[in-house]
Amino acid sequence: MVLFMVLLCTLGSCGSNNTLDFDNPDVDLFVKQLKAGTYQTQSPEGFVEVPNFKSEDIPKLLSYSTDLTLIQSFPLPPISPYIGGEIRLGECMLWIVESIRIGDYASLGCHLIRVNADNYEAQYFLTDEEVIDASVHYKRWWENRSYPKTRWSIDPCFDDPLCGTGYQWW
Repeated sequence: MVLFMVLLCTLGSCGSNNTLDFDNPDVDLFVKQLKAGTYQTQSPEGFVEVPNFKSEDIPKLLSYSTDLTLIQSFPLPPISPYIGGEIRLGECMLWIVESIRIGDYASLGCHLIRVNADNYEAQYFLTDEEVIDASVHYKRWWENRSYPKTRWSIDPCFDDPLCGTGYQWW
């Protein structure tokens, strides 16, 4: 009987927690589930959505922002249409950071596009190199937030990581 219990715990999920808490999510577990295609955590409303990440999660989210791994799916807002195209993990992490920054969905999908795009077709999505560049801007923005904005601050891009980049959220 003891051997059976040990085997059950070893082969089963005994001792390993693969459940993501929607209101207190773990960034590493979320990323692991996105990469495996197993993310299914539902909001209190019953939708599979991005969990409630907070400002204190931003450094960890940014640590994944240069990961260009293609993922099968990403939990878009319930009002989002399916937009197709490749989904890069790092770009989606930036989308979460932007959503935290503005206090609402950054856009209807986790794709950055060029500011002067004619429309929102996948051909206008950023290249891998441009996503890495956007990540650099977000990291710089986050680091600069540690310095207080004063009346002597003349930087119009103080709280806008994409200001001047030529990128915007879809």
